[in-house]
Amino acid sequence: MKNKEQKQEFLFEKANYKILLIGIVVIALGFILMSGGGSEDPNVFNEAIFNFRRIRLAPTTVLIGFGITIYAILKKPKNQ
Repeated sequence: MKNKEQKQEFLFEKANYKILLIGIVVIALGFILMSGGGSEDPNVFNEAIFNFRRIRLAPTTVLIGFGITIYAILKKPKNQ
């Protein structure tokens, strides 16, 4: 019979999962920053949709979050 004490190994280390979680939170923050600015009346134009937060800050935040998650995936473990 085979050894029953096979140790379950995770794909990443604990640090990788922490960095991945931080990246996901940053992506979510970017999408939260992107929300809003709509108008209740479709005949009324609202300039708030084109402000700095929705055009520059939010997409940059999302891209930074994707960069953090890619780093978390590609980071090598210390023991190899």
